[in-house]
Amino acid sequence: MTEYRRELQIKVIGVTGSNGKTTTKEMLHSVLQTKFRVHKTEGNLNSQIGVPLTILGIDKDAEVAVIEMGMSKRGQIEQLSRVTHPDIAVITMIGVSHLSNLGSREQIAAAKLEITSGLKNGGCFVFQGDEPLLNNKLNNIKRNISIETISFGQGEYNDVIAENTISSSDSSQFSVANQMYHLPLPGVHNINNALATIAVALRLGLNFLEINEGFAQLNLPNMRFEKIISPLGYTIINDAWNASPDSVNVAIATFQELTGYNEKHLVIGDMLELGDDEIEFHRVVGRNLDPDKIKTIYTYGNLSNHIASEAKRKYPLGDVMTFNDKIVLANTLKQKIKKNDVILLKASRGMQIDLIIPSLMN
Repeated sequence: MTEYRRELQIKVIGVTGSNGKTTTKEMLHSVLQTKFRVHKTEGNLNSQIGVPLTILGIDKDAEVAVIEMGMSKRGQIEQLSRVTHPDIAVITMIGVSHLSNLGSREQIAAAKLEITSGLKNGGCFVFQGDEPLLNNKLNNIKRNISIETISFGQGEYNDVIAENTISSSDSSQFSVANQMYHLPLPGVHNINNALATIAVALRLGLNFLEINEGFAQLNLPNMRFEKIISPLGYTIINDAWNASPDSVNVAIATFQELTGYNEKHLVIGDMLELGDDEIEFHRVVGRNLDPDKIKTIYTYGNLSNHIASEAKRKYPLGDVMTFNDKIVLANTLKQKIKKNDVILLKASRGMQIDLIIPSLMN
């Protein structure tokens, strides 16, 4: 496989991060294919097995490969980076996923920064510049290898920032360096993913028209803020691919800002792999819920009982309900929701909260 990688005359873009890596991978593929022949990681083949399979599946006529890299412990991203030998390495953000294995956000950042281990000399490191844990490590990285760095984010000190942002229930528009971009996704987190994509695309020679064309053609995998219209007249937003405190917070914030619906209902399940502080992480979610913006809360799972206990402190009696049975949850939800309401489903993948969707469709 290493020999095959050396034979490939392509630009390799490695993408990792606590959240947003799959969305960014898909954005990069959609945008870059307006100019290049692009190969990408399919599905969730981002592991120690999946990444080598992705490399072996690259056709020799490909010009760019976008490779997603996942991990559960230290050393795994380093191994994948040395296998892929990227020309451009991207870190979308640092969160608290895998906290139970790594112990701290500092260790998570160190694990993600392993993506620079195999970065080519003269390559480019694109990173979330609002994250101090990444900024503080830059000098150490530059001592070991000659690379270009490009930061993106909301702070004015970043190299790529979004200005003049306008959001709707299903799209965003913003400008970067006086050029307007249109993204068919809502939410600040998706704008950040788009900024990472723009940084890479501009470095590879694309212009803003080509980038916008790619954004317009974007199709994300299922369960990433996927909008499903029920025949019964309400909308289901399936964002149940995975969940961490970071992704839950941005999903809820985006959900709260949606317009055009009568009432909003949140179905939230356990967030897994959070280590010793898992109960407090769930409590914080409950404290941050706003009864003026989300009408009813339905929790699923033992850990999510802590979300409910905090939410009950400020929600009217009966508007926060706890469940450990998906059938009972689905039946109760169907009795509550009405035409033109909207429901957000959010939980760790292991909770399989999306299995209630067929019951909500008829």
